[in-house]
Amino acid sequence: MNATDLKLYLVTHRYDDNEATFLAKIAAACENGVTMVQLREKMLSTRAYFELAQRVKLITDRYQIPLIIDDRVDICLAVDAAGVHIGDDELPVAMTRQLIGPDKVLGVSTKTVETAVAAGADYLGVGAIFPTQTKANAAVTPIAILKAITAQVAVPVVAIGGVKEANLATFKDTGIAGVAIVSEIMQAPDIAHKVQALRTKLKAVLPNDR
Repeated sequence: MNATDLKLYLVTHRYDDNEATFLAKIAAACENGVTMVQLREKMLSTRAYFELAQRVKLITDRYQIPLIIDDRVDICLAVDAAGVHIGDDELPVAMTRQLIGPDKVLGVSTKTVETAVAAGADYLGVGAIFPTQTKANAAVTPIAILKAITAQVAVPVVAIGGVKEANLATFKDTGIAGVAIVSEIMQAPDIAHKVQALRTKLKAVLPNDR
């Protein structure tokens, strides 16, 4: 995979939005600079998830942005998404790779150096770095652990969890390839302005974003 796709990684959350508003937010984010989109839905039926993923993929394809499906290998394959992201309570990594094949992107969440080294993914999502309402019970991963992981793995690493424009400077010299952001984008009053501001600030944080 192209590590530059991970620079500004939008992870979706619908909050109380209807579908039209939700899709419009994704479109605005894609138009203004997010580099990857993960569709994350925990409560939808399989049919509803599939149909929503189809609609989201129409948007991401329009902007030539990779679409990652959270957890659901079946949905990833059904809509021909770019890949899937799994947590430590999902299918084993080896089985997931067998199902999606060698050409799709496989992202794995991790919190420790030991699990990161053993993950066998195309990229790693590390966090929660800061407290987050998206996963209220998520344990916070210290910046020192994030740095240790990026130093010991060959695959790109994305920081996730409570990441906001105001704390992006925290990630300078951590070795990450990008940041994954949920509420800072999905709940922004002006998504276009927010994404542009995030991209500008990331230029001072990521060594490959110039």
